[in-house]
Amino acid sequence: MHSYIPATSEDKRALLSSIGIEREEDAFGDLERAGALLEGPLDLPKGRSELEVSAIVRSASNLNKPGICFIGGGAQDHAVSSVTSAITSLPSFVTAYTPYQPEISQGVLQAIFEYQSIICTLTGMDVSNASLYDGPSSVVEAASLAISAKRKSSKIVVSPTILPQSMMCLNAWALGTGNTIQVLGEKDGRCDFSGLEGALDDSAAMLIVQSPNRYGLLESFDGLADRVHEKGSLLAIYSDALSLASLRSPAEWGADLAIGDTQSLGLGLGFGGPYCGYMASRQALMRKMPGRIIGQTEDSQGRRCFVLTLQAREQHIKRERATSNICSNEALCCLATAVQSAMLGPEGMKEAFSLSYHKAHWLYERLMALGLKSMDEGFWDEFPLVFESHKKARAFQKALGMKGILVGFPAEKESSMLMVAVTEKRTREDMEAFLQAAKEAL
Repeated sequence: MHSYIPATSEDKRALLSSIGIEREEDAFGDLERAGALLEGPLDLPKGRSELEVSAIVRSASNLNKPGICFIGGGAQDHAVSSVTSAITSLPSFVTAYTPYQPEISQGVLQAIFEYQSIICTLTGMDVSNASLYDGPSSVVEAASLAISAKRKSSKIVVSPTILPQSMMCLNAWALGTGNTIQVLGEKDGRCDFSGLEGALDDSAAMLIVQSPNRYGLLESFDGLADRVHEKGSLLAIYSDALSLASLRSPAEWGADLAIGDTQSLGLGLGFGGPYCGYMASRQALMRKMPGRIIGQTEDSQGRRCFVLTLQAREQHIKRERATSNICSNEALCCLATAVQSAMLGPEGMKEAFSLSYHKAHWLYERLMALGLKSMDEGFWDEFPLVFESHKKARAFQKALGMKGILVGFPAEKESSMLMVAVTEKRTREDMEAFLQAAKEAL
């Protein structure tokens, strides 16, 4: 047993057994089968200097071909301004951990305050926190908030068309807390609300829905808030941050909570993160919001300044009553969103939305003309290609990959769908290359 690792050999064996494997190495079986694991040390000449080794590794890395990214499923390849990258790389902002003694860091606090203001503008809500880990985390935090807000509640009702990764996180949270998740029905790629009243019993704290949903489709929530509130429950709507530049806001739908991810505003794909989950609420719920909230005030000399407000962090009150578990420097991610949003401005964000919409529909129409199938045209920047089987979807994906065209799956392993995301970053040449590769694959 290691001095600093409390898990014993018996603990490890029990853990491995519970997930159906015998050795720790078996957890990396998928990587091994894909040939992605090193079989031994790097084959580097001995006795070389640091500069020589760097040159060898750099030469090898130049063999990588990045491809053209049409991958969707919760994160898309949107443009990131060079200004955004430059500002977020400043040493005064970059740190691995959450900023402490924040009142001496007025620049950081002001940046986060501006981020909160942008989120409130996009969502139409009264209060925003200072960001969460990512979109799926915001779903879990919304569920936790709702259980706390409604006494004697123990159930969250969920649309089946939220992102698969959000559903996975929500189920893991329910397993750990003893609460239950009830999933509504699905019809034609959208949530079927016909059984809503029956699901919203006295134990139900919240309904969570999403638009654009896991298939990229836009959903209508007309009258939904009234139906939810009549049952004494809360309504949370998950949205891509950039989509709110032109689509109806959660506040306009009557939601109590707006949640989602700001990855489309200033955060690259980054092989899956880090991203920036957001949460904004009506004023009545602000004291139950997780994370930090930055407030604006005046100092003793009447100067504008910023402070942490409504502090319900674990270092301020009893741990079990704390609403914060955000400990890494998510402030850096929300800074990126604030800078990117400021660089684009309202009209620039609308233009990015519009370009993504029109380019996605341009490609969609031509892929359908090739005989490929999807759901319907009611999407923004992302749509599914639906194949007869998982095997055919994989073959199509592999064929396009060989041509440098990257398309992605939803989270389920055996899905017969491929999500195709077309952002403002994709050029006419990119889409023509996609079409040519698709013709050859078919």
